[in-house]
Amino acid sequence: MKTPSEIAVLLELVDEAYDHKAWVGTNLKGSLRGISPEDAAWRPAAGRHNAWEHAVHAAFWKYTVRRRLTGEKKRSFPLPGSNYFSRPSPGRTLAEDLALLESEHGAVREVVASLSPASLGRSAAGSRQKVGWMVRGIAMHDLYHAAQIRLVLALR
Repeated sequence: MKTPSEIAVLLELVDEAYDHKAWVGTNLKGSLRGISPEDAAWRPAAGRHNAWEHAVHAAFWKYTVRRRLTGEKKRSFPLPGSNYFSRPSPGRTLAEDLALLESEHGAVREVVASLSPASLGRSAAGSRQKVGWMVRGIAMHDLYHAAQIRLVLALR
């Protein structure tokens, strides 16, 4: 029996947290499947994030992790701002933001697939965090926000 490489295991974590079957429950993409713009924009209370904002926030952090893993200088995320993005936003649809999440997931996944096992122990660019820790973290981040989205929608 061949033992999977560290990179293969990390890719499994990233995939399960985003869009592959996982024993833990609903992944991030699954938590957003079939959501209407009205449900996505609903807030449980003033000052609380809605499901749509959690989705765009996840896209932003996938972008940030990818940038740190590659050493790429800060460039413009496709949306103005950082971290959390107020949604709904004029001129922006839920479908466009979900496509952005999908695109950023594909981009960070591609970078993870290109890593060498030796790189996992080095510090990521602009960070004291180790590359392997950061990759595991982005998978956990997806699951955290999948749960947040499920909770918000359950309160609706």
